[in-house]
Amino acid sequence: MEILAPTSSEVKRYQRQKLIVLVMGTAIALIWLSLTAFRFGPQVGQWLTDLFGEQPWFRLWAVAGLLGISLELITLPIDFYSSYILEHRYQLSNQTLGRWIVQRLKGYLVGGVLGLMLLSGLYALLWTTGDWWWLWATAGWLLVSLVLGQLLPVLILPIFYKVTPLTDETLLHRLRALTSGTTLTIQGIYRLELSKETRKANAALAGLGRTRRVLLGDTLLEQFTPEEIEVVFAHEVGHHVHRHLVKMIAVKVVLSLTGFFLVDSFLRTAAAGLGYASYSDPAALPLVLFVLTLFGLVLTPAENALSRFFERQCDRYALDRTSNTAAYRSAFIKLAKINKSDPDPHRLVAWLFYDHPPIRERLAIAGDASEPLS
Repeated sequence: MEILAPTSSEVKRYQRQKLIVLVMGTAIALIWLSLTAFRFGPQVGQWLTDLFGEQPWFRLWAVAGLLGISLELITLPIDFYSSYILEHRYQLSNQTLGRWIVQRLKGYLVGGVLGLMLLSGLYALLWTTGDWWWLWATAGWLLVSLVLGQLLPVLILPIFYKVTPLTDETLLHRLRALTSGTTLTIQGIYRLELSKETRKANAALAGLGRTRRVLLGDTLLEQFTPEEIEVVFAHEVGHHVHRHLVKMIAVKVVLSLTGFFLVDSFLRTAAAGLGYASYSDPAALPLVLFVLTLFGLVLTPAENALSRFFERQCDRYALDRTSNTAAYRSAFIKLAKINKSDPDPHRLVAWLFYDHPPIRERLAIAGDASEPLS
């Protein structure tokens, strides 16, 4: 007989340390952005003008490179502590130091290329579409999101993890039955090799259109029963049934429109007074990123609340679809134990930082979360 025991001191300590590191990393990055935006930006802009002349593209790429490298250098120790040291300290990682470095380098390569392309596109719109650039930028963001949504599971994700079709025909039959009547057409169900990196269990619905697929971590497949896997799979199907992806894209379009408009207003109001050549000066890139970052941080609690609402809908769907209360509860208890999740975080912490409901709340959907699981 299994129960969700009171949160252990180890789990509380792990989650507290991860939260402290997250807040510190975010604060350091925001402080550095503010310094570069309000203090160093104009001087850097003048230096780059002396170096490259009136070549806006070279100046833009140079500013982006300097800002990206400096941000990475000042946050790298905290990132390493959070993603490597803490994960090993609490026996949650299988990653070697060499593999951590390789994955980090891959992230720099992929993120650097994508970031430079997106940044170039943003400034091309800023320089060519006049006063309405922020409206065009929102349309561009929507297009990029749709394209990346299609490319993520087939092109980007395999750079970091091995992805192979699930071959267990018995399990495949059970999972495909859960999509019957949902209008969900998936390209396939795949095994995501996470065990070289982590001991945590996870699953996801990824891709758009013809690239849509369900990804099940090998850590989940090897530790969960078929009934528990059905619950997790049904939860992912719930995202499709409730059209969460479409709804989230719509929300993001509105937020992007608002964010780009705020950037435009702030640049026109403050850029010249801060010493930038113009509101479209490439040297003012830190100012753009500072406004977008601050805007995103302010909205994070609201976005998390929406995400938690969506996740609760999927939990109810999984419970109704599988009609297996015992498997539902055992799956979430197992997830909490494997991932060292805090089932009872402080309400303020959950409100500010959790994009999924705490485990105790998710179990409550199936009944009293404190009762033993028979």
